[in-house]
Amino acid sequence: MTDFHDKVIYQAYPKSYKDTNGNGIGDLNGVREKLDYLADLGIDMIWLNPFYPSPQNDNGYDVAHYTEIDPMFGTWDDFNALVKEAQEQGISLMVDMVLNHTSTEHEWFQKALAGDKKYQDFYILRELQEDGSLPTNWESKFGGKAWSKFGDTDKYYLHLYDVTQADLNWRNPEVRKELYKVVNFWLEKGVKGFRFDVINVIGKEEELKDADDGVGKSHYTDTPIVHDYIQEMNKETFGKYEDIITVGEMSSMTVENGVNYSRPDRDELSMIFSFHHLKVDYKDGEKWTTIPFDFIELKRILNEWQAGMTEEGGWNALFWNNHDQPRANNRFGDVKQYPVETSTMLAQTVHLLRGTPFVYQGEEIGMTNPEFDDLNDYVDIETHNAYKKMKEDGIDHEEAMEIIKQKSRDNSRTPMQWNDSENAGFTEGTPWLKVADNFKDINTENETVSRQIFNYYKKLIHLRKEMPIIQEGAYEILELEHPSIFAYVREFEGETLLVLNHFYAEEDSITIPASLLDKDAAYLIGNGTERTLEKEFKMGPYETAAFLLK
Repeated sequence: MTDFHDKVIYQAYPKSYKDTNGNGIGDLNGVREKLDYLADLGIDMIWLNPFYPSPQNDNGYDVAHYTEIDPMFGTWDDFNALVKEAQEQGISLMVDMVLNHTSTEHEWFQKALAGDKKYQDFYILRELQEDGSLPTNWESKFGGKAWSKFGDTDKYYLHLYDVTQADLNWRNPEVRKELYKVVNFWLEKGVKGFRFDVINVIGKEEELKDADDGVGKSHYTDTPIVHDYIQEMNKETFGKYEDIITVGEMSSMTVENGVNYSRPDRDELSMIFSFHHLKVDYKDGEKWTTIPFDFIELKRILNEWQAGMTEEGGWNALFWNNHDQPRANNRFGDVKQYPVETSTMLAQTVHLLRGTPFVYQGEEIGMTNPEFDDLNDYVDIETHNAYKKMKEDGIDHEEAMEIIKQKSRDNSRTPMQWNDSENAGFTEGTPWLKVADNFKDINTENETVSRQIFNYYKKLIHLRKEMPIIQEGAYEILELEHPSIFAYVREFEGETLLVLNHFYAEEDSITIPASLLDKDAAYLIGNGTERTLEKEFKMGPYETAAFLLK
């Protein structure tokens, strides 16, 4: 059995997790302080978002130094103590590797600007086209053009993201060698996992051309050479170890590529994140809109990835939440009327699927979007840019704020709610981002809502460790077109696990196939009263139930 199939990974966003020095910003010692809490939850690994020196234009994903710690987050002593103390609790660390681009403040970019030819070839520099237009017509993923003037030269540099995030030239073997040194550096520091940021866009075509659609994604996403680079990185770095877990963040990826990145015999990555299922509440593919989520489409996408990856031996990272997504309980449930049912149903839906579950800080206690009324309470640059654009497009302030309350990345970045004291016990100072108003009711010590959700997560995590069918079982969906219930079965060595998840507040029922009713069914776990399996299985609001059949 593969080592990581029984594991659960917890994402801590250090800036918002726990502040120990009163400056309003979470730090490495804050994660250290909460190791007992995480050990109690039962997770195996903590993924930390970037804590490297950075101008923080993109919350640390604009790295100015790959092998240092930003003093804002602590010191080397703090980091080493975190690795050691986590290990003592049976927990290891996963760090974020942002290897597609560096901050323009990085020494390499600064040397390139100063005229050093070697470092100029570390980046993607081009001159204007003959007609005076930019090197290509590609768009930046953060809005605007993907090219900016390179100092006082005639050249322009590529930045697929923020203007301060210059794309690295992976076609240069020197660049790859330097980046592999970075990965090896962190391995030597005792790190056991890597999350590779936007790793499937590193393989830009050799000859850069205008895109027919004016966007350009197809010219740099999932090009065949990306697989060659990842295989090379595997061989030169983490592949030399038996116990390293890797996950690639993949933008706009197909199932076929997902399989190729994660199939064990290809020596690339352990697993991949795909994001298609989190765009089912985008009107016409546009994020800054508000429409009810498309449940059938949600199921269709989850099913496509489960079935496709199972069939071909790929491996999914399973998740609803992260630092870039609004809270899933707000998106797919009812946090006012059914806070416990919503959170536990969503948790069970993914934790019993085939793949490795990721828990994002606060979801295990039912934290919600903060719904700030004042635009100034949002810090995220993307949110402010979106507000400006909405106003230009004629959307009034009230409507724009409603959209921001649902879609801002700050929804998941508000400080972790530890208790009902001031600032939810996150800091004794002024938090860098406001704490959600509901912290008195939703916090790790609250018995009525948060502890119930926390204890449910504990059970799900424990079941994954105990049951090979959850770790390894095959997957098949039941009734793809059912309007309110996502039902699936997992099968392994003569056992069947039936999982039923109801996504709405109105009661509904599903017809259980005769082939399943013929077996002996034992109720395994659910968020309602204990049930027996019957042909017409009725489900209450946001109910989830799982049965083990033999």
